[in-house]
Amino acid sequence: MTNAAAELSVTPSPSEPASNRLMSLDALRGFDMFWILGGDFIVTTAGKMSGGNEQTWTLFGWLAGQFRHKAWDGFAFYDLIFPLFVFISGASVVFSLTKETQLHGRAGALQRVLRRAVLLFVLGIFYSGGLTKEWPDIRVLGVLQRIALAYLGAGLVFCLVGSRMKALAGIVAGILVGYWALMSFVPIRDIVLDKDRLAEIAGKAGDARSAIQLKSETNPSMTKNSRAWAKAEELFDKTTATTTGQFDPGHNLANHLDFQFLPGRKYDLFYDPEGLLSTLPAVATCLLGVLAGVWLRREDFCDKWKVIYLLSFGALAVLAGFAWGMSFPVVKKIWTSSFVLVAGGYSAMLLAVFYQIVDVWQRRDWCQPFVWIGTNSITIYVASNLLQFRAVANRLVGGDVKRSLDTNIADGAGNLVIALVGFTLIFAFVNFLYRRKIFLRL
Repeated sequence: MTNAAAELSVTPSPSEPASNRLMSLDALRGFDMFWILGGDFIVTTAGKMSGGNEQTWTLFGWLAGQFRHKAWDGFAFYDLIFPLFVFISGASVVFSLTKETQLHGRAGALQRVLRRAVLLFVLGIFYSGGLTKEWPDIRVLGVLQRIALAYLGAGLVFCLVGSRMKALAGIVAGILVGYWALMSFVPIRDIVLDKDRLAEIAGKAGDARSAIQLKSETNPSMTKNSRAWAKAEELFDKTTATTTGQFDPGHNLANHLDFQFLPGRKYDLFYDPEGLLSTLPAVATCLLGVLAGVWLRREDFCDKWKVIYLLSFGALAVLAGFAWGMSFPVVKKIWTSSFVLVAGGYSAMLLAVFYQIVDVWQRRDWCQPFVWIGTNSITIYVASNLLQFRAVANRLVGGDVKRSLDTNIADGAGNLVIALVGFTLIFAFVNFLYRRKIFLRL
């Protein structure tokens, strides 16, 4: 996320180079954060009130499906939210680091990238619970940590390569093809890292006790001296058969490397959706944003062609991604190369739409709440974790008020009002920061 935790922004002096900051980037970032902060809950709750669900062929039924992550392969709107943010952070890198390089040279830009990546990574650990639990019940990698690493990789590349689009595109292609090659051709043990599958193997080997432990332990990766984890390691190490080209849950190179080398708590028990190897294509997602930012800063093309380019690139990337997905599935949880293209394509098209409306047509009144969020995205992301705006809203319109709304309007109306009041508090908070010119940036 491109705004975060470390220093207050100041208004540049007349001698400083202008950042040419695009309001469309802030608005799109805020639009993205709206869904992260709970906008999906408003849509799905409204859908339930109207009788729509994923099993009904209605508009709200379709929307309900779009606001659920795909269990593994496939793509829904909700799978776009995270990579869109990474893409936007890449586009913002072009504007922030170009200005930093003009002010303090390449060395200053590199220092900025390293410093802020570290700060965001540490903030991510804090967001995930920090040191409230004992090791290993601490998540080393997570959403903010992935953004930090993607920003670090893309920022370093931009500092070294600059705005040379062919070089940037070549690096992106190299990462995507290289990741595909690793996932497809590096042999892995032919074992599925799944509690039930591992328990079945243990049971067939006559170890009923370990089978029970594997099934009953909630998350073996977070338990100190976990017997279930030890048994999983034993079964993994004893597996001598190998296979290649596997992309199923717990049965692919990325998941196996997480199991072997990622310390701390894993989100998916034995591996993590923000794992080690899948960070590489996440850097490519950020670099796609860098390419978009470089294009938008060009002065040799008019706004019309900038928009046409982004829309065309986006459409081609989506088509190429789904085509590649027939052999290398579109999977968010291991950030496959096909997923990078699909998500990057949709992100580019969304950026084109926002750029046309907000910066070209100058129609900005409608997006001001998104701009408030977008200019302090990390701040509100962490604040929502600490302050729990919806919990505060529940204190204001929960209890009998909620029950009355559910009874007299429709079942779910109370939750909808609580969510709306929660967002009112969020908008009030970010509007206060915006009016006071308080911006905590990454």
